Amino acid sequence: MFYMDVVANTLQLLATLFVIALGLIALAGAVMFVIDRTQTQDAVRRNYPVIGRFRKLFTELGEFFRQYFFAMDREEMPFNRAQRDWVGRAADDKDNTIAFGSTRNLNFSGTPIFVNAAFPPLDEQATKTQPLLIGPYCREPYDAPSFFNISGMSFGALSKPAVRALSQGAKNANIWMNTGEGGMSQHHLDGGCDIVFQIGTAKYGVRDLEGSLSDDKLKEAASHPQVKMFELKMAQGAKPGKGGILPGGKVTKEIANIRGIPEGQDSISPNRHLDIANGKDLLNMIGHIREVTGKPVGFKTVMGDFNALADFLDMVVDRGIESAPDFITLDGGDGGTGAAPMPLMDIIGLPLRESLLIVSDMIYERGLRGRIRLVASGKLITPSDVAWALAAGADFITCARGFMFSLGCIQALKCNKNTCPTGITTHDKRLQHGLVPETKSVKVANYAKNLIHEVEIIAHSVGVKEPREIGRRHVRIVKSSGVSIPLNVFAPRPEIRVSPK
Repeated sequence: MFYMDVVANTLQLLATLFVIALGLIALAGAVMFVIDRTQTQDAVRRNYPVIGRFRKLFTELGEFFRQYFFAMDREEMPFNRAQRDWVGRAADDKDNTIAFGSTRNLNFSGTPIFVNAAFPPLDEQATKTQPLLIGPYCREPYDAPSFFNISGMSFGALSKPAVRALSQGAKNANIWMNTGEGGMSQHHLDGGCDIVFQIGTAKYGVRDLEGSLSDDKLKEAASHPQVKMFELKMAQGAKPGKGGILPGGKVTKEIANIRGIPEGQDSISPNRHLDIANGKDLLNMIGHIREVTGKPVGFKTVMGDFNALADFLDMVVDRGIESAPDFITLDGGDGGTGAAPMPLMDIIGLPLRESLLIVSDMIYERGLRGRIRLVASGKLITPSDVAWALAAGADFITCARGFMFSLGCIQALKCNKNTCPTGITTHDKRLQHGLVPETKSVKVANYAKNLIHEVEIIAHSVGVKEPREIGRRHVRIVKSSGVSIPLNVFAPRPEIRVSPK
């Protein structure tokens, strides 16, 4: 009898709660009906009260539904499921073989196809990629150990645990990590990896109180043995001609102190360096930073005006080979990791597929190929992408979004909203809790090591001993007709026309 009373009372309570819940739902619906009917901002909600609210909800959820239920493996943008799955398996150090044939459309115009050798070198004849010297005329040149490295992602745009995980993973994989334009934090250094200090247009981390470049702070940054190079950021693929954007919600006290800016306010960098107005200024600034720091100095840009780069390289030839930038980082004009206006991301700046070939040839024909190291950056996240960049003329490849995927990024497209569900691009402590640096650093290292290994496999397959020996003769490019043409025929190397002093 007692149990029957308990059951009856429980059912009565549940029924009461159900009625109350229905009442609250009805009340909320009535309130929303009145609000929607009387507001004047949204015509759909005004004409279809309450129901019209679902349109916005379904629009926001659509990208997630497409990702998991509707998009095919090679359809989704900006990175498809096949690419993300490869990175995920590489980061987990799992078997990355597939079955039953390729799902890639090999007849699509522009598709690179590597030419396998009739008699490739035996496994025991293959060698690991050797380090490559950058900055031979510096007091402290850098013998870079890896051709694949982490591209610039600022602390601020990325969370503290994300930066720590990348730093630790980079150390484990023996690759460098670029700080991004937000300055160098202790989190970059904690992992013990090699660091490329990026100097953006706002000079974060090396600026004085007026926002100008500080030689004292340059010397302080260079005093860290982990800091191997300095990179002047002239432009980036997400927003060529526009400075960095960090929403005020992400400008914490710590970030404000690192950058030298007010806490809680939007951090918007100038659209260019105020003290660099032409090629002469750029070359002078490179020389100045190199003299102050004693370390290799280069610049990052997106290709648009080829005439400006041609004039700059001609100036290098005239001044002498010692004056040259130690490296040029070439970014593709098709996106990035953070916030950017849609028009700049979509239609400004050349994609890397076109610009890398041209820039490489411009350096080559002036006899600067061995002096200026060319770093390619922009959507190069799989072994085939990286191998293509090496064949096109790159000495190094840097990657940002591939490493974000290795950290657990799900392409939620919330990088600019401080609501990243994986804790990578948010300063919400609750969301950061899900990202454990000690665990994710292993995935970062695995991704880099496995990608390098598979690029070496491609190199052996085309008949060379290591990746940097892959040349244009080893690649064919599919034309619009579906027939391929050798890359060295499509884009032949020019003749060396000048000899630098």
